[in-house]
Amino acid sequence: MIEIRAFDGLGHADHGWLNARHHFSFAEYMDPDRMGVGPLRVWNDDTIAPGTGFPPHGHRDMEIITYVRHGAITHEDNLGNKGRTEAGDVQIMSAGTGIMHSEYNREDETTQIFQIWIIPNRDGHAPRWETKEFPKGENSGQLVMLASGRPGDAGADVPVIHQDAALFGASLSAGQEVVHNLAGGRKAYLVPSQGTLVVNGTNVGERDGVVIAEEPEIRISATGDAEFVLADLP
Repeated sequence: MIEIRAFDGLGHADHGWLNARHHFSFAEYMDPDRMGVGPLRVWNDDTIAPGTGFPPHGHRDMEIITYVRHGAITHEDNLGNKGRTEAGDVQIMSAGTGIMHSEYNREDETTQIFQIWIIPNRDGHAPRWETKEFPKGENSGQLVMLASGRPGDAGADVPVIHQDAALFGASLSAGQEVVHNLAGGRKAYLVPSQGTLVVNGTNVGERDGVVIAEEPEIRISATGDAEFVLADLP
């Protein structure tokens, strides 16, 4: 089963400084048929104006992954972490027992991000923050694991999330193809951050969402230069 959630049909909120598209119900956008996929609860496609951002605010008991598509985002939290995550990089934050943080676009240009929230396997984990480079350069043309909490991935050189889920990314040239095997009973959610794809014979537009289930093998090919993020979910 492959279900396309077209970009134009996503939830939309324009706050002036923030233009947001919501793949799933979030804030004032509510659709009971779009509450997430497994533990994947939020996938926001945010465009943030220069010199603006999210002032200090709190989170708890949520795994929050931010993929920077364009520009950069500057993070600061009450644990003492400070960092600037540039386009093509990913930041991973386990909110755990509680964390206060801010995220600002300190650049002179618009910043575009995907913000992905995954419900953890339990409450009360220790909060933390780290970053991971998105697959480009010598890693292009490959499906690269960005973060994981799947038992079989223990010890992999990737940031850990507290859930039986994994996040992958790939940068493809026109005509390139990658394959992801989906174990029985699991689902996937895929979003092209750039370009268009063909997923098991189905055309997928830029920034569309794709729910994938009961597909043991996922073949993803690029019709032009493309990048995408894929979540493998219980």
